[in-house]
Amino acid sequence: MTESWKGRHTILVVDDVSDNVALLSNLLAGTYRTLVATSGLEALNVARRSPHPDLILLDIVMPNMDGMEVCRQLKADPQTADIPIIFLTAQSDVQDEQAGLDLGAVDYITKPISAALVMARIKTHLHLKATRDFLKSKNEYLANEVGRRTREIAMIQDVTMVAMGSLAETRDTETGAHIHRTQHFMRLLATNARSLPELASQLTEEAVSTLYKSAPLHDIGKVGIPDHILLKPGKLTPEEFEVMKTHTTLGRQAILTAERYLGTSTSFLTIAREITWTHHERWDGLGYPQGLKEEAIPLSGRLMAIADVYDALRTARVYKPAFSHDKATEMIKEGKGTQFDARLVEVFLETASRWDEIYQESHSW
Repeated sequence: MTESWKGRHTILVVDDVSDNVALLSNLLAGTYRTLVATSGLEALNVARRSPHPDLILLDIVMPNMDGMEVCRQLKADPQTADIPIIFLTAQSDVQDEQAGLDLGAVDYITKPISAALVMARIKTHLHLKATRDFLKSKNEYLANEVGRRTREIAMIQDVTMVAMGSLAETRDTETGAHIHRTQHFMRLLATNARSLPELASQLTEEAVSTLYKSAPLHDIGKVGIPDHILLKPGKLTPEEFEVMKTHTTLGRQAILTAERYLGTSTSFLTIAREITWTHHERWDGLGYPQGLKEEAIPLSGRLMAIADVYDALRTARVYKPAFSHDKATEMIKEGKGTQFDARLVEVFLETASRWDEIYQESHSW
């Protein structure tokens, strides 16, 4: 574009009659930059060429491809859909006018044209287009900003989960590997449990993602267990085990404290709090700390119970050897309907080989 055209709007004039083209070009000269097309097909080609015209003056009656079809195709093309189209025609039928507006034209001027009217209508619609473009740009900016802020919040939440979960690792290095494995076990079990009609509504993609992110906090309460119990190189006494059991309550309390700082008890930590407090409950009601039974145990706790026990069985401790995958699987199966939700045990058994793969893979993490 030459220097003299900088900042000027471009108008595409479409008419198969040369006298009409000359009239409109002379009218627009000096105020707007003009492009000309003398057929519908040429109009489409010119309009789609970058930079696109800012507005189109379009004759309706043309051979081969009339203005209505040109308008229809322009509005169907994302490249040209937002270009304002003003129909110029000798037809004055109200139905024709309505048909043009229904196709997406912004105005309809009958011939013979009034120079003042045409210039006024062009100015009005260019102003309206500028306003729409501004609002669209603003909306896109706001949408991008909301997306950026949402990603930022999600990242903060993830970092918070990891940071809090890492506290347990500082007390017990084996706990660290346990945390990461159970996180993967939780996602595997929850994802496949979506096949159960009665649980599908609770296990949306978002819910599974939250369970995965929350799982590392299930043992956060162990930071409050004295070293002589947590790190004891031997089996715990009944009294010591009672103290160890309090890690569920300690973990819940720690998360509640964090939520109070956030100013809400319903936050991204809610599921983590649920898991921490209830993953040692049993389906038969003989678990701890509350002795919850069956459906009274939150689904998150029931899922974590299987993930936690499987990994504990596979891991060597000073008071027990590491069991094989087959042995651990058999022990989970034995707990079906007593220690664990029978439906979730069935899901576990269907995916058992993948659990072993995750355990083996964890040694290279």
